[in-house]
Amino acid sequence: MSDRIAAKAVLAPSATLLVEQVRWVRHWNEHLFSFAVSRPASFRFRSGEFIMIGLPGDNRPLLRAYSIASPSWGEEVEFLSIKVPDGPLTSRLQRIAVGDHLYLGRKPVGTLVADALLPGSRLFLLSTGTGLAPFLSLIRDPDIYERFGQIIVVHSVRQVSDLAYREELESHLAGDPLVQDQALVQLHYVPTVTRDKFRTQGRISTLIEDGRLFEAVNGPRRFDPATDRVMLCGSMAMIREFSARLKALNFEEGSNAKPGHFVIERAFVD
Repeated sequence: MSDRIAAKAVLAPSATLLVEQVRWVRHWNEHLFSFAVSRPASFRFRSGEFIMIGLPGDNRPLLRAYSIASPSWGEEVEFLSIKVPDGPLTSRLQRIAVGDHLYLGRKPVGTLVADALLPGSRLFLLSTGTGLAPFLSLIRDPDIYERFGQIIVVHSVRQVSDLAYREELESHLAGDPLVQDQALVQLHYVPTVTRDKFRTQGRISTLIEDGRLFEAVNGPRRFDPATDRVMLCGSMAMIREFSARLKALNFEEGSNAKPGHFVIERAFVD
């Protein structure tokens, strides 16, 4: 089945899958793109959760878990994806166009949600690559600004063109109908690049160790479990490294059942 035929194939909903139409596609560079599908009236999720999406396979749907990048109030369901030339799904997904149809799971789940964290004053959202996606959902939700005084989005990538949504984040979400006023005061964006020349260079761990991560925010120049909450999303190496770092500082991992000082999306790690 060719890429275009697969995207144009007639998809049938099931007990676990909806069928939704692609509304828009945005290619950031040769290996990164965003897209959105229509949102059914019955679809409910918490900002920061993930869902299964996919295309028809040879014998059954080809599915993969994707974090939702749009907020819980959004009229569309938005995603951020890499392009993998030989990836079973992404090699085809990157060729979707407006009007195509995709499978969308019926049951969103996840732990990168505000409910899994204890109250605090600073919320650090540490991401690498497409791990930015769930944080885009959270920072466009008014609820997060009611829960935390400062929200710090840290996005680490290899090259400058990988900084998806950079313009929107640098503008503090100017023009957003619900959060632009709060984001202007409370949202801090810290992009960092590891290979290209950029105003901030280095891995997130380097920015923490030399203090650059804390320069734009008020409070201690270190993580403090008494005031700080942390969400981690990105490479498994980053998540494991920072989980260990935080636990060494007496941070406790949270979950939907028991809120804590930091959370990761275990579905993408275990």
